[in-house]
Amino acid sequence: DVQLVESGGGSVQAGGSLRLSCAASRYMYDNGCMGWFRQAPGKEREGVAAAMRDGRTTYADSVQGRFTISKDNAKNTLYLQMNSLEPGDTAMYYCAATVIWGRVPLHAAAFRYWGQGTQVTVS
Repeated sequence: DVQLVESGGGSVQAGGSLRLSCAASRYMYDNGCMGWFRQAPGKEREGVAAAMRDGRTTYADSVQGRFTISKDNAKNTLYLQMNSLEPGDTAMYYCAATVIWGRVPLHAAAFRYWGQGTQVTVS
């Protein structure tokens, strides 16, 4: 199993920035993928961004150009830099991981391991 621990959430005013981190308990295989999802109250969990170990990334249209996903393979850590935050970005943010081949996934069903989440509130 892989344990994922998120950090970096908080409250920020619209237009501000936050950086989320997700530490994985062990090395993800060469075809490992880690991603960020979010879920607001009363809404379904949605993919935000994901990154393969080989560097390929994908983003949801709603965050393209504002959020940047990055990773430190040596530290087994994933980051999400969130700029120009909007109230609509308010949600619980979850880190997820899986092993997969092919395209970078951004749907929850593709991910096997999940963190506990970190709250992001934009006012």
